[in-house]
Amino acid sequence: MYTGKKRIETAIKVTVNGMIVNIILTIFKFIAGILGNSAAMVADAVHSFSDFVTDIVVIVGLKAAEKPADHNHQYGHGKIETLCAAFVGIVLFIIGMKIFLSGMGKIHVAISGGSLEQPETIAFIAAVVSVITKELLYRYTLNYAKMVKSDAMEANAWHHRSDAVSSVGTMLGIGGAIALGGKWVVLDPIAAVILSLFIFKVAIEITYKNANELTEAALEKDIIEDIQHAIISTEGVKDFHKLKTRRIGNNIATDVHIQVDRELSLVEAHNICTEIEDKLREKYGKEAILYIHCEPYT
Repeated sequence: MYTGKKRIETAIKVTVNGMIVNIILTIFKFIAGILGNSAAMVADAVHSFSDFVTDIVVIVGLKAAEKPADHNHQYGHGKIETLCAAFVGIVLFIIGMKIFLSGMGKIHVAISGGSLEQPETIAFIAAVVSVITKELLYRYTLNYAKMVKSDAMEANAWHHRSDAVSSVGTMLGIGGAIALGGKWVVLDPIAAVILSLFIFKVAIEITYKNANELTEAALEKDIIEDIQHAIISTEGVKDFHKLKTRRIGNNIATDVHIQVDRELSLVEAHNICTEIEDKLREKYGKEAILYIHCEPYT
């Protein structure tokens, strides 16, 4: 299980590996776009460069989240990771909008009787390489994102996927233009518009999820129900109220008032609270932030 320092080190290592791949791929696609006379491939290279930028943002966020709690951040720095994930979601949305508008503009040119440039084979090869590389990078990053439970990494993984799907549009457009020629060059912008809708969906989901966390939204319904069950099923708990939940970075945070028999000693009541904490930490991690207030049952 990846926790604490090991979690951050693993997340940073995976992100740095992705950043190196992005640098190499961006340079290759720029060269292929220029030599292959393909504006679509040059735009695709710009998209890959945006991945490089978000890699840096994620690394900065992960390093900041690693810092322990201090006088000014008494709950730790986990929110910085959430903020970075939200930023990546916003960048994804902007890129999706750029691809959508660019595609619509090219479709308008084609419908108006204008001609679109026909790309060369090297641009098609670059598109194929990009699709395969970015899809593998998406799977690699997402796999580790789930292992270390990092929203910022997961958002970045989807950014890799957005690059892959935009390269699919480029590949189809370039391939169609080379194989069919003439008016079929319009296949590129049509595919780009369709794929931009997929990017919008992912961007909205990522941004909404992390914006919710930044605004102290409660945990998911199933997690709250699980916490409630853990509390009420603990021997000695008569009732509970004022349950509040939220997420701080990768950790859950819970405040609750439990009620126990008024005849219990302070030590016995404390032991009940400790048992609840142990249950929740076993399931949600040792770094879970738990505040349990004990009251006499009436």
